Amino acid sequence: MTTNNEENVPNVKKRVERILKCKTEVQPIMDAMYVITGKWRIPITIALMEGNRRFSEIMKEVPKITSKVLAQQLKEMELNGFVEKKIYSDNVIRTEYELTEYSWSVKPVILALRDFGINHREKLRQENLI
Repeated sequence: MTTNNEENVPNVKKRVERILKCKTEVQPIMDAMYVITGKWRIPITIALMEGNRRFSEIMKEVPKITSKVLAQQLKEMELNGFVEKKIYSDNVIRTEYELTEYSWSVKPVILALRDFGINHREKLRQENLI
């Protein structure tokens, strides 16, 4: 005769396996979201997709961002290997920011998010929700 505890062991194992699978599926998504989320990261990334930019140029291309926030975001993006800061010492020292080769892998994600946003907004319009 088996006890209730022995009968529950397979169910507990299955539940643990489902939880672990969920974690392995969700964690990479959470990692990606950490890199691209926030109000400013995608607009900064799009500005840099146009080419290397000086700090002041990024400020002009990303409306309503403050210099403090831009500096903070660029620093975080640099720490994540997403942006590279280049310092040139010609006659006058100038600093430019550029996307790393690795960061270009996010372009299809940004385009997919844009397409989703367009479709979602259209769906809401059709349902008279906006």
